[in-house]
Amino acid sequence: MAPKLFGLLGWPVGHSASPVMMAAAFKALQLDAVYLPFPLAPDRFEVGLNGLAALGAVGVNVTIPHKQAAWKSVSEVSQAAALAKAVNTIRFETDSNVRIGHNTDVEGWWQSVHPHLQDPISEVVLFGSGGAARAVLAALSIHQPQVKVYVLARNPQSAQALSQDFCKTIEVTPKSWDDRERWVAQSSLVVNATSVGMWPNSHQSVLPDGTQAFHSGQVVQDAVYRPRKTRFLQQAEKMGAQTVDGLHMLVGQGAAALEYWLRSPAPADVMMAAAKSFLDDEV
Repeated sequence: MAPKLFGLLGWPVGHSASPVMMAAAFKALQLDAVYLPFPLAPDRFEVGLNGLAALGAVGVNVTIPHKQAAWKSVSEVSQAAALAKAVNTIRFETDSNVRIGHNTDVEGWWQSVHPHLQDPISEVVLFGSGGAARAVLAALSIHQPQVKVYVLARNPQSAQALSQDFCKTIEVTPKSWDDRERWVAQSSLVVNATSVGMWPNSHQSVLPDGTQAFHSGQVVQDAVYRPRKTRFLQQAEKMGAQTVDGLHMLVGQGAAALEYWLRSPAPADVMMAAAKSFLDDEV
């Protein structure tokens, strides 16, 4: 019998720690399975998804820039995916030809950030308006619906569309990109849900060099996990803010995806160790 097939669809995907993390999980579970990265340009996503379904794949993860396209390409969606209007995990029901979309980024993000929040938060700055930003807003809608969220994106139309999608569940207000330091300074939680600062562009940040916007008492989280300490987090740490890297979100969403596919517990500790080893090897 052929190994069970799982995959990662994105553009790019060569940087991802997910294949190493999933391989470690399969080994721990003694599961005959493979998890392969598939680099798909935006105009090839549907073709790639159909091809994997035809090959009998059990499930796939979806990453930048396909999470909203995936939401439109499935037969059914989970509650989390419906709230986020984005899908990062798809399960193929081969007996019925049904594709079910889920969003494990929602709880993966919340689990990574929640332990660091001392009090109910009131104001949040969210950089980005794509799939990761949608997961953050969905998580806040569920767990901290009283907060005010300021969305900062280079594309104001995208930020406006995001705020409209969540206006019934949480207070979301687009703000000017040029004023981003002002909004960061007054917020207790700051999240980078863009890919800015991701390897190989590790020198980049959504904030300018020398920024004084961060301060002690803030929690600053970056969804980027490679490198673990991004330029954005270095800036925040220098000003005394508490920082949270993207690794715990990565492992949290990955373990939840594996449980969704297999309908059984995932070895999250094994996955964390594998992801850490992968990232530490390149330091």
